[in-house]
Amino acid sequence: MIQYNASQLLEKINAYLAQMPYSRVPQGLYDPIEYELSLGGKRIRPVLMLMAYNLYKENVDTILPQAAGLETYHNHTLLHDDLMDKADMRRNKPTVHRKWSENAAILSGDAMLILSYRLMSDCPKEKLKEVLDVFTETTMEICEGQQWDMEFETRLNVTVEEYIEMIRLKTSVLLAAALKIGALMAGASQVDAEMLYDFGVKMGLAFQLQDDYLDVYGNPDIFGKKIGGDILCNKKTYMLITALKEADAVQREELERWLTASDYHAAEKIEAVTRIYNEIGVDKCCERIVEDYYNQGLDILERLNVPVERKEVLKTFVCSLMGRKV
Repeated sequence: MIQYNASQLLEKINAYLAQMPYSRVPQGLYDPIEYELSLGGKRIRPVLMLMAYNLYKENVDTILPQAAGLETYHNHTLLHDDLMDKADMRRNKPTVHRKWSENAAILSGDAMLILSYRLMSDCPKEKLKEVLDVFTETTMEICEGQQWDMEFETRLNVTVEEYIEMIRLKTSVLLAAALKIGALMAGASQVDAEMLYDFGVKMGLAFQLQDDYLDVYGNPDIFGKKIGGDILCNKKTYMLITALKEADAVQREELERWLTASDYHAAEKIEAVTRIYNEIGVDKCCERIVEDYYNQGLDILERLNVPVERKEVLKTFVCSLMGRKV
């Protein structure tokens, strides 16, 4: 059976997205959609969907509409996130609401959501209900995760458990859904489809928690963005939540002072908060929980009822996202 690597699958999905027809009018609705999808990226979610399908079948081209639907949906969330965050740039290009307008971003983003459902539903009748059930539940959960994230902005008492659930909803479930839908489209058993879903959840949690860690301790040249962004915007990450929980009275007072400060030098705040993290050992706590979720994910993949050699491409791809070696 032919097995495709990540580069080959990325080429397929990019080619499919590039040829998607936007022949409808008015063009002002569709130009922002084409623009948003043209900004590129790793296409992690559609690649995962195609990889899950390829565990069981080789004709991955047959589910390119669903893979494109998932990527269109993901970019819909990015477009609206940029608007909500008032972000100016996305992948070194102006965001849609900056290039066009806020109203254009809202409407074109809505159209992307509808388009994603159209693409996702372009599948055999016997698969339609189970595919749309997974996709619909996932899209609702992502909205729930975003709402939790917004509410956490004004709270100092967010727990680690609440944060883990938020990132599960906001980040992990879409990765998990990509794997599950790919498996279902290939005719995999419900047991296998659920195991791949759980694998996606665990790896998604590990990925997001590692992102939290790298925002403080990463190499900016490798990480791809400046270090300390989460600290500057007081983002309730695992790092900050754990620090607030474990801090002594002096450390907590200093942390809260930085959280409420409005006049400060960015470098000074990053250095001070990082020092407190180091004193508490937040870095080690985060490393341990990342490793735990990562190993849980690998254990699930190990138990998946598929020949070992067929799982290697998926394992290698996910490990590469985590910066690990197989």
